Amino acid sequence: MTTVIQKLAQSQGRPVFICDFSPPRGADLSAIAQVREAGADFVCVAYSPGKSVRVDSTVMAYLIAQHGQEVIFNLACRDMNRLAVQNHLLGAQALGLENVVVLQGDGLTEKERASFKEVNDYHPSALIQDIARLNHGDDFRGLKLRAPTAFCAGAVMDFGKGVEQEARTAHAKVQAGADFFLAQTFYDVALAKRFHEAYRQQAGQPFPKPIFYGLPVPAKDGLLFGDVPAKVREDMDKGRSGADIAQEQLGEFLAAGLRTIYLVPPILRSGRRDYGAARDVLAAARTQLLR
Repeated sequence: MTTVIQKLAQSQGRPVFICDFSPPRGADLSAIAQVREAGADFVCVAYSPGKSVRVDSTVMAYLIAQHGQEVIFNLACRDMNRLAVQNHLLGAQALGLENVVVLQGDGLTEKERASFKEVNDYHPSALIQDIARLNHGDDFRGLKLRAPTAFCAGAVMDFGKGVEQEARTAHAKVQAGADFFLAQTFYDVALAKRFHEAYRQQAGQPFPKPIFYGLPVPAKDGLLFGDVPAKVREDMDKGRSGADIAQEQLGEFLAAGLRTIYLVPPILRSGRRDYGAARDVLAAARTQLLR
Protein backbone atom coordinates (compact mmCIF):
# COMPACT_ATOMS: atom_id res chain seq x y z
CA MET A 1 0.00 0.00 0.00
CA THR A 2 1.00 3.61 -0.52
CA THR A 3 1.27 6.06 2.36
CA VAL A 4 -0.12 9.56 2.14
CA ILE A 5 3.39 11.02 2.19
CA GLN A 6 4.54 8.69 -0.58
CA LYS A 7 1.55 9.68 -2.74
CA LEU A 8 2.33 13.36 -2.26
CA ALA A 9 5.94 12.75 -3.31
CA GLN A 10 4.69 11.00 -6.46
CA SER A 11 2.07 13.62 -7.32
CA GLN A 12 4.46 16.00 -9.12
CA GLY A 13 2.38 18.96 -7.99
CA ARG A 14 -1.02 17.70 -9.16
CA PRO A 15 -3.88 17.93 -6.65
CA VAL A 16 -4.29 14.95 -4.31
CA PHE A 17 -7.76 14.04 -3.03
CA ILE A 18 -8.93 12.19 0.07
CA CYS A 19 -12.63 11.23 0.12
CA ASP A 20 -14.45 10.77 3.43
CA PHE A 21 -16.38 7.51 3.88
CA SER A 22 -18.86 6.28 6.51
CA PRO A 23 -18.75 2.55 7.25
CA PRO A 24 -22.15 0.84 7.13
CA ARG A 25 -24.33 -0.06 10.09
CA GLY A 26 -24.12 -3.72 9.17
CA ALA A 27 -22.55 -6.08 6.68
CA ASP A 28 -23.88 -4.19 3.64
CA LEU A 29 -20.78 -3.61 1.52
CA SER A 30 -22.52 -2.04 -1.50
CA ALA A 31 -21.05 1.39 -0.69
CA ILE A 32 -17.53 0.11 -1.45
CA ALA A 33 -18.19 0.20 -5.19
CA GLN A 34 -19.81 3.62 -4.90
CA VAL A 35 -16.87 5.25 -3.13
CA ARG A 36 -14.30 3.57 -5.38
CA GLU A 37 -16.09 5.02 -8.41
CA ALA A 38 -15.62 8.49 -6.93
CA GLY A 39 -11.99 8.26 -8.02
CA ALA A 40 -10.20 9.79 -5.02
CA ASP A 41 -6.55 9.05 -4.33
CA PHE A 42 -7.48 7.82 -0.86
CA VAL A 43 -10.69 6.78 0.86
CA CYS A 44 -10.69 7.85 4.51
CA VAL A 45 -12.85 5.56 6.65
CA ALA A 46 -14.55 7.37 9.51
CA TYR A 47 -14.58 5.95 13.02
CA SER A 48 -18.13 5.32 14.29
CA PRO A 49 -19.64 8.51 12.80
CA GLY A 50 -22.55 9.84 14.82
CA LYS A 51 -21.33 7.66 17.72
CA SER A 52 -23.33 4.84 16.16
CA VAL A 53 -22.60 1.13 15.89
CA ARG A 54 -20.87 0.56 12.55
CA VAL A 55 -18.32 -1.73 10.93
CA ASP A 56 -14.93 -1.07 12.52
CA SER A 57 -12.93 1.50 10.57
CA THR A 58 -9.88 -0.77 10.35
CA VAL A 59 -11.84 -3.74 9.02
CA MET A 60 -13.71 -1.50 6.57
CA ALA A 61 -10.47 0.04 5.31
CA TYR A 62 -9.05 -3.44 4.74
CA LEU A 63 -12.13 -4.53 2.77
CA ILE A 64 -11.96 -1.42 0.59
CA ALA A 65 -8.23 -1.93 0.03
CA GLN A 66 -8.90 -5.43 -1.30
CA HIS A 67 -10.51 -3.74 -4.31
CA GLY A 68 -7.32 -1.85 -5.17
CA GLN A 69 -8.22 1.44 -3.48
CA GLU A 70 -5.70 3.27 -1.28
CA VAL A 71 -7.15 3.83 2.17
CA ILE A 72 -6.83 5.64 5.49
CA PHE A 73 -8.58 4.56 8.68
CA ASN A 74 -9.60 6.83 11.53
CA LEU A 75 -9.05 5.89 15.15
CA ALA A 76 -10.60 7.70 18.14
CA CYS A 77 -9.07 7.95 21.60
CA ARG A 78 -12.49 8.03 23.27
CA ASP A 79 -13.42 4.36 23.35
CA MET A 80 -10.34 2.24 24.16
CA ASN A 81 -7.57 2.14 26.73
CA ARG A 82 -3.89 2.12 25.75
CA LEU A 83 -3.62 -1.65 25.60
CA ALA A 84 -6.67 -1.99 23.36
CA VAL A 85 -5.58 0.85 21.07
CA GLN A 86 -2.13 -0.59 20.54
CA ASN A 87 -3.53 -4.09 20.00
CA HIS A 88 -5.84 -2.54 17.41
CA LEU A 89 -2.93 -0.80 15.68
CA LEU A 90 -0.89 -4.01 15.50
CA GLY A 91 -3.91 -5.69 13.95
CA ALA A 92 -4.10 -2.93 11.35
CA GLN A 93 -0.41 -3.36 10.61
CA ALA A 94 -0.90 -7.10 10.15
CA LEU A 95 -3.61 -6.31 7.58
CA GLY A 96 -1.20 -4.11 5.66
CA LEU A 97 -2.83 -0.81 6.64
CA GLU A 98 -0.39 2.05 7.14
CA ASN A 99 -2.37 5.31 6.99
CA VAL A 100 -4.18 6.26 10.20
CA VAL A 101 -5.82 9.50 11.34
CA VAL A 102 -5.95 10.04 15.09
CA LEU A 103 -8.84 11.97 16.61
CA GLN A 104 -10.30 12.45 20.07
CA GLY A 105 -13.87 11.47 19.24
CA ASP A 106 -16.92 13.57 20.08
CA GLY A 107 -17.79 13.75 23.76
CA LEU A 108 -20.90 11.99 25.05
CA THR A 109 -24.11 13.66 26.09
CA GLU A 110 -25.61 12.93 29.50
CA LYS A 111 -28.16 10.65 27.87
CA GLU A 112 -25.45 8.75 25.99
CA ARG A 113 -23.43 8.25 29.18
CA ALA A 114 -26.30 6.19 30.51
CA SER A 115 -25.65 3.70 27.69
CA PHE A 116 -21.84 3.67 27.39
CA LYS A 117 -18.74 5.31 28.82
CA GLU A 118 -15.85 7.35 27.50
CA VAL A 119 -12.35 5.98 28.14
CA ASN A 120 -10.00 8.70 26.84
CA ASP A 121 -6.89 6.91 28.05
CA TYR A 122 -5.11 8.88 25.31
CA HIS A 123 -5.38 12.39 23.98
CA PRO A 124 -4.50 12.70 20.27
CA SER A 125 -0.96 14.10 20.69
CA ALA A 126 -0.06 11.32 23.11
CA LEU A 127 -1.39 8.63 20.78
CA ILE A 128 0.47 10.14 17.83
CA GLN A 129 3.63 10.10 19.93
CA ASP A 130 3.06 6.45 20.85
CA ILE A 131 2.49 5.57 17.19
CA ALA A 132 5.93 7.02 16.50
CA ARG A 133 7.28 4.76 19.24
CA LEU A 134 5.56 1.74 17.70
CA ASN A 135 7.28 2.66 14.44
CA HIS A 136 10.56 2.41 16.35
CA GLY A 137 9.57 -0.98 17.77
CA ASP A 138 8.48 -0.04 21.31
CA ASP A 139 5.03 -0.40 22.90
CA PHE A 140 3.57 1.96 25.50
CA ARG A 141 5.22 -0.03 28.31
CA GLY A 142 8.63 0.29 26.69
CA LEU A 143 8.72 -3.37 25.68
CA LYS A 144 10.15 -4.34 22.30
CA LEU A 145 7.89 -5.52 19.51
CA ARG A 146 8.89 -8.46 17.34
CA ALA A 147 8.81 -6.03 14.42
CA PRO A 148 8.26 -2.24 14.27
CA THR A 149 5.17 -0.79 12.64
CA ALA A 150 5.28 1.57 9.67
CA PHE A 151 2.36 3.93 10.20
CA CYS A 152 1.87 7.26 8.49
CA ALA A 153 -0.03 9.13 11.19
CA GLY A 154 -2.47 11.91 10.47
CA ALA A 155 -4.19 14.38 12.78
CA VAL A 156 -7.19 16.67 12.50
CA MET A 157 -7.74 20.41 12.80
CA ASP A 158 -10.78 22.66 12.71
CA PHE A 159 -10.36 26.29 11.64
CA GLY A 160 -13.86 26.94 12.98
CA LYS A 161 -12.49 26.67 16.53
CA GLY A 162 -10.24 29.67 15.90
CA VAL A 163 -6.99 29.70 13.96
CA GLU A 164 -4.88 30.76 16.95
CA GLN A 165 -6.15 27.86 19.06
CA GLU A 166 -5.75 25.40 16.22
CA ALA A 167 -2.22 26.64 15.55
CA ARG A 168 -1.28 25.83 19.15
CA THR A 169 -2.92 22.40 19.03
CA ALA A 170 -1.42 21.60 15.63
CA HIS A 171 2.05 22.55 16.88
CA ALA A 172 1.74 19.98 19.69
CA LYS A 173 0.66 17.33 17.17
CA VAL A 174 3.56 18.19 14.86
CA GLN A 175 5.98 17.82 17.76
CA ALA A 176 4.36 14.50 18.66
CA GLY A 177 5.11 13.18 15.16
CA ALA A 178 2.04 13.77 12.97
CA ASP A 179 2.85 13.25 9.30
CA PHE A 180 -0.17 15.02 7.75
CA PHE A 181 -3.38 16.80 8.75
CA LEU A 182 -7.04 16.82 7.74
CA ALA A 183 -8.78 20.18 8.15
CA GLN A 184 -12.52 20.00 8.79
CA THR A 185 -14.74 21.51 6.11
CA PHE A 186 -14.84 25.27 5.62
CA TYR A 187 -15.92 27.77 2.95
CA ASP A 188 -13.82 30.87 3.62
CA VAL A 189 -10.54 30.21 1.81
CA ALA A 190 -8.90 33.06 3.73
CA LEU A 191 -9.09 30.93 6.90
CA ALA A 192 -6.29 28.72 5.59
CA LYS A 193 -4.02 31.71 5.08
CA ARG A 194 -4.84 33.04 8.54
CA PHE A 195 -4.04 29.65 10.07
CA HIS A 196 -0.62 29.55 8.41
CA GLU A 197 0.09 33.09 9.57
CA ALA A 198 -0.94 32.23 13.14
CA TYR A 199 1.23 29.12 13.11
CA ARG A 200 4.27 30.99 11.82
CA GLN A 201 3.79 33.64 14.50
CA GLN A 202 3.49 31.07 17.30
CA ALA A 203 6.06 28.49 16.18
CA GLY A 204 8.52 30.81 14.46
CA GLN A 205 8.49 28.77 11.27
CA PRO A 206 6.10 27.80 8.44
CA PHE A 207 3.74 24.92 9.03
CA PRO A 208 5.92 21.90 8.21
CA LYS A 209 3.35 19.22 7.32
CA PRO A 210 0.84 18.78 4.48
CA ILE A 211 -2.77 19.75 5.19
CA PHE A 212 -5.72 18.28 3.31
CA TYR A 213 -8.28 21.07 3.29
CA GLY A 214 -11.90 20.11 3.99
CA LEU A 215 -14.12 20.71 0.96
CA PRO A 216 -17.83 20.08 1.67
CA VAL A 217 -20.27 18.83 -0.92
CA PRO A 218 -23.54 20.27 0.45
CA ALA A 219 -27.00 18.86 -0.13
CA LYS A 220 -30.35 20.53 0.44
CA ASP A 221 -31.71 17.37 2.07
CA GLY A 222 -28.47 16.64 3.89
CA LEU A 223 -26.69 17.64 7.07
CA LEU A 224 -24.78 20.92 6.88
CA PHE A 225 -21.77 21.54 9.09
CA GLY A 226 -19.92 24.67 10.09
CA ASP A 227 -20.59 28.22 8.99
CA VAL A 228 -22.45 27.74 5.71
CA PRO A 229 -22.59 31.02 3.72
CA ALA A 230 -26.00 32.47 3.00
CA LYS A 231 -25.24 32.35 -0.74
CA VAL A 232 -24.71 28.58 -0.58
CA ARG A 233 -28.04 28.11 1.17
CA GLU A 234 -29.76 30.38 -1.35
CA ASP A 235 -28.21 28.50 -4.29
CA MET A 236 -29.44 25.18 -2.92
CA ASP A 237 -32.92 26.61 -2.34
CA LYS A 238 -32.93 27.64 -6.02
CA GLY A 239 -32.10 24.06 -7.03
CA ARG A 240 -28.37 24.32 -7.66
CA SER A 241 -26.67 20.98 -7.06
CA GLY A 242 -24.23 20.51 -4.21
CA ALA A 243 -21.70 19.05 -6.65
CA ASP A 244 -21.81 22.25 -8.71
CA ILE A 245 -21.35 24.39 -5.60
CA ALA A 246 -18.42 22.22 -4.49
CA GLN A 247 -16.82 22.47 -7.94
CA GLU A 248 -16.90 26.26 -7.67
CA GLN A 249 -15.48 26.08 -4.15
CA LEU A 250 -12.75 23.71 -5.34
CA GLY A 251 -11.77 26.27 -7.98
CA GLU A 252 -11.32 28.83 -5.21
CA PHE A 253 -9.21 26.37 -3.20
CA LEU A 254 -6.95 25.62 -6.16
CA ALA A 255 -6.61 29.30 -7.07
CA ALA A 256 -5.44 29.95 -3.51
CA GLY A 257 -2.80 27.23 -3.79
CA LEU A 258 -4.70 24.62 -1.73
CA ARG A 259 -3.97 21.50 -3.79
CA THR A 260 -4.42 18.78 -1.16
CA ILE A 261 -8.14 18.29 -0.67
CA TYR A 262 -10.23 16.39 1.88
CA LEU A 263 -13.55 15.92 0.09
CA VAL A 264 -16.59 15.33 2.30
CA PRO A 265 -19.59 13.90 0.38
CA PRO A 266 -23.12 14.82 1.48
CA ILE A 267 -24.54 13.10 4.54
CA LEU A 268 -28.24 12.64 3.83
CA ARG A 269 -30.91 12.75 6.52
CA SER A 270 -31.22 8.97 6.23
CA GLY A 271 -27.58 8.66 7.29
CA ARG A 272 -26.47 7.47 3.85
CA ARG A 273 -23.75 9.25 1.88
CA ASP A 274 -24.03 10.52 -1.69
CA TYR A 275 -20.75 9.30 -3.18
CA GLY A 276 -22.10 10.02 -6.65
CA ALA A 277 -21.85 13.74 -5.84
CA ALA A 278 -18.21 13.25 -4.85
CA ARG A 279 -17.61 11.42 -8.13
CA ASP A 280 -19.08 14.35 -10.08
CA VAL A 281 -16.85 16.86 -8.27
CA LEU A 282 -13.70 14.81 -8.87
CA ALA A 283 -14.55 14.08 -12.50
CA ALA A 284 -15.11 17.78 -13.21
CA ALA A 285 -11.89 18.68 -11.39
CA ARG A 286 -9.80 16.26 -13.40
CA THR A 287 -11.37 17.39 -16.66
CA GLN A 288 -10.54 21.00 -15.78
CA LEU A 289 -6.98 20.14 -14.82
CA LEU A 290 -6.39 18.38 -18.14
CA ARG A 291 -7.26 21.49 -20.16
